[in-house]
Amino acid sequence: MEWFESWGVSLIVFLPVVGVLVLGLTPKANENALKRTALVVSLAVFALSLVLIGQFDFGGGPYNTYQFEVNQSWIGAIDANYHVGIDGISLPLLVLSTFVMVLAVIYSWNNWDEPKNPKAFLILMMILATGMNGTFVALDLVLFFVFFEVVLLPMYFMIGIWGDRTPRRIPGFSTEVETRLYASIKFFLFTLFGSAFMLLGFLALYFDSARFGERTFDIVQLTELGALGSFTGSFAFWVFGAMFLGFAIKVPMWPFHTWLPDAHTAAPTVGSVLLAAILLKLGSYGFIRIALPILPDEAKNWAPAIAILAVIGIIYGSLACLAQTDLKRLIAFSSVGHMGFVMLGIATMTDIGINAAIIGMVAHGLITGLLFFLAGSMHHRYHTRDMARLGGNLKLMPVLGGILAFTAMASLGLPGLAGFWGEFMSLLSAYNPLGGLPLGVFRTSMVLAAIGTVLTAGYMLWMLQKVNLGEPSDEWQSHEFHDVDRFEMAAWAPLIVLIVVIGFYPNLVFSATTDTVTSLVDTVFNGDATAALTSVKGG
Repeated sequence: MEWFESWGVSLIVFLPVVGVLVLGLTPKANENALKRTALVVSLAVFALSLVLIGQFDFGGGPYNTYQFEVNQSWIGAIDANYHVGIDGISLPLLVLSTFVMVLAVIYSWNNWDEPKNPKAFLILMMILATGMNGTFVALDLVLFFVFFEVVLLPMYFMIGIWGDRTPRRIPGFSTEVETRLYASIKFFLFTLFGSAFMLLGFLALYFDSARFGERTFDIVQLTELGALGSFTGSFAFWVFGAMFLGFAIKVPMWPFHTWLPDAHTAAPTVGSVLLAAILLKLGSYGFIRIALPILPDEAKNWAPAIAILAVIGIIYGSLACLAQTDLKRLIAFSSVGHMGFVMLGIATMTDIGINAAIIGMVAHGLITGLLFFLAGSMHHRYHTRDMARLGGNLKLMPVLGGILAFTAMASLGLPGLAGFWGEFMSLLSAYNPLGGLPLGVFRTSMVLAAIGTVLTAGYMLWMLQKVNLGEPSDEWQSHEFHDVDRFEMAAWAPLIVLIVVIGFYPNLVFSATTDTVTSLVDTVFNGDATAALTSVKGG
């Protein structure tokens, strides 16, 4: 399939834009046509990602070489290229993105939040798909920034228009505002603030690269320069700090996390699912793809601080979960802890740690995405997320309650389910980080993160006790609850299957990532400049 070599990745990125055009031309009143269009487009994009897997060479090759690569001039005045490609690091995340989008469209078939406007909502979902998919394949800093920012506006409008209308009082203000307005503005400002600094870091790399030849935004060329130790000193410190802000806010890491619980609590169900399953991965992916390999020496200097912040996030997120009464808010704070394990793995700068981060991202996308699906369906039925009022759910809706129990077990890292591998391997990597990193900091982080796993089990079991167990309260005696419908089951069953399959067969992810990650660590982090040159020239 020679055409796929040149066009496959671009089709995965831009086919949703075609969907936007078709949806825009479809009358708003024709809901069935709108839904079918979104489903066909998302299924086609997912099918293309499966073709990508089938055509992918899992033999890998050295780091900094890419498959299905396209590199064409885009904006010649600033030396920006349309440069895209796939390697073992980006492949699992790209497939996750296309997969979750299909399930989100299926779930939303009969689950629209008010105001009921599926046309606008589906258009925003398609734009999100382009931004998310494009970020995982971009190999030019300008292109990466464009895709990274494309996701901002659709999510802002999803929260601001379809979000929670409950009034809330803002400290320092005399009047109440709707939760959706507060959360959407906070999400927008936090992300925009981080992106501004990230862009400054990209521009600094572009201008400084002129010392070694022509100015470039090309991630492949900048990674080669980084592996050769080209960016050092105070310049590297400030550039890494700028990129750290941009990526850490997106993850989000403590203490930049405060926008996340508000955004999740206010967002419609599908918005929460896409935010948790995919959007949070853009920040951690940025660390692995850009910040660490381009500035490896500075990454080593920042690694202890990243590990400390990651562990604080793990402990803080778990303790915050124990203080919640809102089911969605509890799940949102759990993401702070789970992404803390991802960042701890990345901070170790080892092959085990980065593999742990990638499988942790995939597992978190599946598990927490499913948790938000479940929380949304419960809210549609009970019209509340107050866990004190949701007791006895297992008796009222045994199938939904059973799936919630299963997903909670996966989230707490039960062996045999997908969530186990990211946490276990992250702890393992922290015991023996990259040579030169302070053992005391990382081994202390390992111990504290292990305590975090106990706290995770605590709040998940506490949530199940509050929501699932006991007798239903009197207020629900006169209500008739329908259990899981066919659209919900169609969206959830694939997630359940994958959570089990990856739990028992993690090589489903590692077969793609291991060779690329090992080459990254040997070539870039261990300072093998000769290997770096061979890698780039060979690609």
